[in-house]
Parts: sequence; C-alpha cells; structure tokens
Amino acid sequence: MHKITSNSVQYWLLVFFTSVFLTACGGGGSSDSNDNNTPDVIVNAGPGATVNEGTTVSLQGDAVGTTEALTFAWSSSPTLAITHDDTTSGVASFVAPTTTETLTYRLTLQATDGNGNVGSDSLDVTVLPLNTPPEARITYQPIDGFSNNLLPAGREITLMGDTSTDADATDADDPIAAYQWQQLAGVDVLAGVSRDASSITLTTPIRDEDNDLTFELTVTDQEGATNTQALTVTILSASHNVPTVDAGVDHQVFSGESIVLSGVADTTIPSAKPLTYLWLTDSSLEPDIANANVLQTYAVAPMVSTSQVLTFTLEVTDANNNEVDDSISVTVNPFPRSLINDTGVTRQGSTNAINSSHQGDYPGQDGQRGRDVIATNNMLTKAGRGEGGFDFTRLDNIGDEVDDTSQPWRCVRDNVTGLVWEIKTTNGDLHGRRHTYSWYSEESNGGYSGPLNPATPSCTLGDCNTQAFVEAVNSEGLCGFYDWKLPSHNELLSIVHFGKSTSPMLDTDYFPYADSGQTSILWYWTSQASVDGTNEAAQNAWAIDFASGNDNFLNKSTAASVRLVRAGR
Repeated sequence: MHKITSNSVQYWLLVFFTSVFLTACGGGGSSDSNDNNTPDVIVNAGPGATVNEGTTVSLQGDAVGTTEALTFAWSSSPTLAITHDDTTSGVASFVAPTTTETLTYRLTLQATDGNGNVGSDSLDVTVLPLNTPPEARITYQPIDGFSNNLLPAGREITLMGDTSTDADATDADDPIAAYQWQQLAGVDVLAGVSRDASSITLTTPIRDEDNDLTFELTVTDQEGATNTQALTVTILSASHNVPTVDAGVDHQVFSGESIVLSGVADTTIPSAKPLTYLWLTDSSLEPDIANANVLQTYAVAPMVSTSQVLTFTLEVTDANNNEVDDSISVTVNPFPRSLINDTGVTRQGSTNAINSSHQGDYPGQDGQRGRDVIATNNMLTKAGRGEGGFDFTRLDNIGDEVDDTSQPWRCVRDNVTGLVWEIKTTNGDLHGRRHTYSWYSEESNGGYSGPLNPATPSCTLGDCNTQAFVEAVNSEGLCGFYDWKLPSHNELLSIVHFGKSTSPMLDTDYFPYADSGQTSILWYWTSQASVDGTNEAAQNAWAIDFASGNDNFLNKSTAASVRLVRAGR
C-alpha cells in the first residue's frame, strides 16, 4: 500500500492561533478574526505520488477550522472509485486502475467545519502501467497410439497457440495481440505456411530414419510484451509407421439380422501399401462373416435366447509387416415376436444404384434390418410361407388350412398380424377381380356416407358400394366367417410388398388376381374417411395403390377395388 500523509497542519495551527492572539491583544483591534486574511479552514491533502497500476493508495489528509468537528470529502478528476468510510476523517484509499499508458489523477480533499466554513487542497497521483509478460503455449491434438512429442510420418498436424495466456490482459477475451511461428530445426515443413496466425498446419515428412523437428512460437500481448516457447517432436521413420484403423461403431441387432462390419484403414506411407485386412471374432457363437478379408462386410447375427455381446476385431497389416487392430462390440438380442409385417425390402442402396449385395457404406438400411433380411439369411421361423418376411397360410372355404399348394383356397391368413384376407377370383362371381365399388358407409363416414349407387362402379350387386359388398360377403359366410369388414389404412398397408419392382405389389402366390386387369393404378379402398377437401363433410376416403404402394384420398364416388379382412386371432 502506498501512503500519502500530511505533517504540516500542526505548523499552520501554530501560525493561526498566534495570529489570533496578537490581534486580540493589540488595543483597538478589529473584532473580525479574519482581518489578517488567515483562512477559516486550513486543509492539507498531502503530497503527490507516483504508483504502479493495481496499487492500493492510502490518502491521509488533515485540516483545522473554527470548530473541532470537521467533515471531509475526497473527489478525483478523472473519476476514481475512492473508499472513504469515515467522513469525520481525511483518511481514504483507492486502487490504481489497470492501464496500458501513464495516467495522472488530481485528487481534492474538501473540509467543512461546524460553522459552514469550507477549505480544500489537492494533490496529483501518477499511475504507471505495469505489464506482466504473456505465456506462450504450443499444443496439438494427441494421436492414438503415439506418446507425447512422437508423431507419424506423412500426417497432417496442426500446432496451436491459442491457449497462450496473459495474466494481466487488458482484454481477457483477446489477451494475445500477435503470434509468430518459426522452425528452428529439422526438414523444412513450413514452406508456404502462414506463420502469423494462432495455429499452423503442416505435413510431417517421410524419411528413412526418425527425425526431429523443432518449432518456436513467439506471442505478443496487447501492451507489447513478448514470450516464446519451443517444441521438439520426433517423426517416425517410414518403416516404423503403423496404419490407421477404425473398426466402426458399437451397435445392436436382432438374431438373424446383418451385423454391419464397416472398417476404415489407411497409411500415409506409399511404400507400405497394399494393406491386408482380417476380421475376427472371439465369440463361441461363431457368427458367419461373409468375407473376412475386406474392409466392409457383414456377419449374420446368431440365434440367441438372451442378449449376448460379441466382439469383432479388424486387423490391418501393411507391407512392412506393421500390424494394428481395432474392435467393436455388437449386442445380439433375441428377435421379438412381431405383430406387424416388414416392408418386403431386401435390396440396399448405394450412392447411385440399388443393389442385392450388402452395402457397408450406408448402414442401418431397411434391407439390413427386420424380418425380411432374417428370412434372406434363412433364420426366420414361419408358420406358413411367403416371400421375404411375409408369413401366409391358405384357408379353404370353411376356414381350414390348405397345406397342399395344388388344392384350391378361398382366403389367406397372415400369420404375423393374425388378419384373414379375402382373395379374388377370375370367374366373375361375388369376388371377381374386375369388380369395383364406390365408398359408402352409414357409420364412421366423416359426415358424408358417400353415393349409394353411382354409375361408374361395376359388380354383381344391385348397389356397387363398399357397404353392400361387406354385407353380401358376410351373408355368404366366406371361409366360414361372418365378420368381414373394410380394412383400415394400416391393415391394408401391412400386405403391401415394397420389395417388388413390378405391379401388383403383393405376394401373388397368396394374393392372385390382384391386378383387376389393370397395371397402371390399382386403387383399393380403406375404411377411413379423409378430412381433405373444402366441404365440412368428408367427401373423400383413403385408398392404397397396389401398383405403386402409395396412398391417397379419393372422392367417395370413385370406382375402386375392395379386399375385405377380418381379425383372425
């Protein structure tokens, strides 16, 4: 703490009282005690001072007046934050502000006595900047498998100076004003590299022997002080560089699905190529790896009754016999009982094609997950038969299963969803393939039941609408059932085979004669009215096109096909 004190007030007191005494004793003197121009209040702020920034400065001014009690007040120009807790004393303090240049402050002490007389005195304080040099720091992102200051050859490395600091920065968010890099030793790797940024990016040299590179960073703070740091790194020789490898990410699959083995490996050393690859697993379940000697392949998840964790390791060896490996963990879960069908899609997409083979570059595709791929891998147990993950059983006219494919059948049970479906015929009877119907329902119709018998539909009934068809089939007792209905949107969508590229998009072994004699558009009604349109009452209903798999809303007067359904279990 710097202290500014006053010791001359006692002298002024002596002068003041002596003057008063002489005036009083000289006969005929004036009654004005101030006829000799002596101030009523005498103030001494103390001497000026020069201090460093951040210094606590103590002010110890004093004064005398016509009364013993005095009130003191300190002020400053320019303004300072002065601590003056006791105004009956001239003692105060302030902290010299942080600065990058010399500053001068005039501090004034004003004293007021009990009679209202005022006096003042001033002093000057000069504040000098005090700069602590910055601290230069060089860092870089560590590389897995390499100790500190040891780097591979042919690798792009970024040296960073942005963690350099300045303890007394004038701007904490921007403490460093300038950076300057230079290389002190080793093969020149900074040619063409800007050296005045907070970081530099370079490529480590490829040499037959290990070699050292030394770099130096000089930083300058906002007040002009500088500091340097040097860093020496050792670059491995070409023959000692190991390849890089990444076996991919941990993931989970169900039994029978494809385990994606999508590795990445490389080397920065041209003479170390070609690389060889080998996928291994330590699992006693011995999952079948399709091709263990390529980076991107797959394995079929084994059957499990409880969740099992399998480890797959990718070993990579270069032409110099340097070997490196990386592993992933794959959790195989038992395949749950599913109550919805898969899509039928088993093909997989690449950048510009649809392929039947596994595409490791694009993991998680529909063709790699679910019942369809499990069936492709011959690991799906079915109650019946069907393409991909579909599982259907034929039923005869009284609802019994038909195992002999040469025998006629009238309905199809979906063993996944439990739904039983009507099949179409070619003989023009009630279930004829070419019959079409308008949408009509006296219940759950969105406010409009639909047209009873428009001219466009064609069938064997008096009214060619969906409600009349449902009533006729239930009266017939198709396959021994009397609870047939129009399918919901999701129910009808569940039998669409999105894996087919031609119309109709159904498993035609179990749903023959589905094309209604058309190939461009094959609309089938659902039971759900659509809110689309401008009328408050629903003029439309949802339908699904079995030529494309798309859905849309159609005006209820539209002539479209119908495939009835009932709950089987």
